[in-house]
Amino acid sequence: MKYTQNRKIEQVNNTTLVIGVDIAKHNHVARAIDYRGIELGKALTFKNSHSGFNHLFTWVKTLMQEYDKLEAICGLEPTGQYSLPLVAFLTKRGIKVVVVNPLHVKRSKELDDNSPTKNDFKDAKVIAQLVKDGRYSEPYIPTGIYAELRNGMNMRDRLIQDLTRVKGQIDNWLDRYFPEFSIVFKSWEGQAALMTLDNFPLPQQIVDKGVDKIVKLWRQKIKHTVGHKRATLLVETAKTSIGLTEGLTMARQELKLLLKQYRMLEAEIQELMSEIENIVKQIPGAQEMMTIPGVGLVTIAGFLAEVGSLENYEHPRQIQKLAGLNLRENSSGKHKGQTRITKRGRRRLRALLYRCAMPLVATNPEFKALHHYYTTREQNPLKKKQSLVALSCKLIRVLFAIGTKKTPYDGRILMKNSPARLLQEAA
Repeated sequence: MKYTQNRKIEQVNNTTLVIGVDIAKHNHVARAIDYRGIELGKALTFKNSHSGFNHLFTWVKTLMQEYDKLEAICGLEPTGQYSLPLVAFLTKRGIKVVVVNPLHVKRSKELDDNSPTKNDFKDAKVIAQLVKDGRYSEPYIPTGIYAELRNGMNMRDRLIQDLTRVKGQIDNWLDRYFPEFSIVFKSWEGQAALMTLDNFPLPQQIVDKGVDKIVKLWRQKIKHTVGHKRATLLVETAKTSIGLTEGLTMARQELKLLLKQYRMLEAEIQELMSEIENIVKQIPGAQEMMTIPGVGLVTIAGFLAEVGSLENYEHPRQIQKLAGLNLRENSSGKHKGQTRITKRGRRRLRALLYRCAMPLVATNPEFKALHHYYTTREQNPLKKKQSLVALSCKLIRVLFAIGTKKTPYDGRILMKNSPARLLQEAA
């Protein structure tokens, strides 16, 4: 993470064995070259198993001994879960593992043979050539507490997706059997609404129950906010409902299962977030990060899960590039194209920062002032979305400074040399 392009190239010298591995689900292909790009030995096909990994390791050691190489560097494409066991295996045995951009492999595969042919053997050599030229990045493999945090946040994302899916299915059920339910309750997740769905979700059941019995049931758990007025509206709405009237037995069973899933997922998310909070408390600087108004546990946990230890970075611009928030432009001669973000980085980190920037401009005085300045300044005013992207980058710098210095948030320091300070003072 701290290497420049020149330093990457300098890592490959005449004592370095460069290996390119094309990853697949069951069988991988490896090829080796030296620092000039000359292929060494024959290509190796090995299985995605412990014996296959040992076969690769023996092959590497044999080539190093045969060609007088002192160290090895292995490059591969980031292929998700398929590459992780191999990365861990090689790292534990002292072989440096780097990743190359799949887009670079695709665009450079014709340089050697001027052919668009694509296969595992060819890709393995292309990967090795990219590593030899220093066109790679060092993957961040979380360990210890950061590995726990990333696994926890990944699990939370999956649970949130499942919960969103179940909520959509409950909305679908209501649209079919009681479309007017939203007239009575703004949200079916309220206490009274859930009690209604648990006990008498169908319009005919509500009519049969009557106002008094509904109010009596509600007040067993809810002592205020609901009463005869709400119950009367519910009954009158149910009388004229256009909901389906066939297959109601299975309809109730369907809703019962959906509500059970909904409550189970809510409980699992709450339990998981309690464990994540305990993990975050152990990370130096995390508590200070949460002193930023508008930034909470989910943002800090998600940020650290994606970024890892801040000690791995020399400058916040490295995190900005990791998130794909660094700028690019297409210019030629007198033509200057639009400047945009590259979006080449960790998508979850980029989305997390952008989602956090939106409430920040509403609740944080300093970020609100900056947003107003960016969108109203005389020279180069930004659109609102562009301003939110700029504030996402600002948030990275703030989090980096607080996390490394371990000092609480101070808005005055943020606005000290900012032109937006004048607008804030005027307001």
